[in-house]
Amino acid sequence: MKFAAIDIGSNAARMQISSVLQHKESISFKKVEYVRFPLRLGLEVFNESKISTEKEEQILKLLHAYKLLMELHEVDDYLMMATSAMREAKNGEQIVKKVKEELGLDLQIISGDEESDVVNKGLLRVLDDKNYLHIDVGGGSTEVTLFSQKKALFSKSFEIGSVRLLEKAVSDKTWKEMQNWVEKNIRDAVPKLTAVGIGGNINKILELSKRKTKSLTIKDIEEVLDTLGKYSLEELINEWELNPDRADIITPASNVYLSVMKWAKIKEIIVPGLGLKDGIMEILAEKHRLGNTTYHELEIGEW
Repeated sequence: MKFAAIDIGSNAARMQISSVLQHKESISFKKVEYVRFPLRLGLEVFNESKISTEKEEQILKLLHAYKLLMELHEVDDYLMMATSAMREAKNGEQIVKKVKEELGLDLQIISGDEESDVVNKGLLRVLDDKNYLHIDVGGGSTEVTLFSQKKALFSKSFEIGSVRLLEKAVSDKTWKEMQNWVEKNIRDAVPKLTAVGIGGNINKILELSKRKTKSLTIKDIEEVLDTLGKYSLEELINEWELNPDRADIITPASNVYLSVMKWAKIKEIIVPGLGLKDGIMEILAEKHRLGNTTYHELEIGEW
């Protein structure tokens, strides 16, 4: 059996196709196809509140390509979700309707809280009973969730994201709102709190840090950002080989992780390499009643 998870984000659109591997009463997912395309919907939406005709055509072409790949791989089921940019676009629902009419594909626009819930479904499979603060920085929003003994105690979505910051579309009021919420609900709520970072930017920071473990300290992140800050955008793309749509947002995105960690007085962040796709796979497994899910054979791409 094969599943496809499609995430239409504010910075990029991604599709992962995975084979479902059976292990007696549990299953795991093995990646067989991964495609990432820099749609950058947020660049338009966070300024104009809508998606242009040209960008709409790109979406339809890309989803047609995704559909063909799913057919070639003989995918048994899929879920396609759109996040911050699509839910803020005035014509988001019109595009959803057009995707259904022209391609026969179902696209769901999910809220910030729903996005957090989906990501958490995948994340819960790798967390133990300790206390964790899940920080998910996307292109248009940041979701923050406090976990204790694998249960979500507090969760909130904020309109702060890497593309939104790039476009200077985040007010001081929104920053202050997130700071106040973290300090009130998170900082002293539970002892010995560790952060868990989700998102392509924190994954790239971990890679650039050359750490052999999947964790970073505040100092590690600041050292990487200090190094990157010495290079121009062109140098980051050509010498550091960062994707153009990663090179211009990695610093603002990383500053969100740093800010939340400092407000919560957290010194370390674990980077498991999971994302929305893993929660989608979990939902599909539940739908097909495939038993308990494990991730020991999951291949992580730059999600």
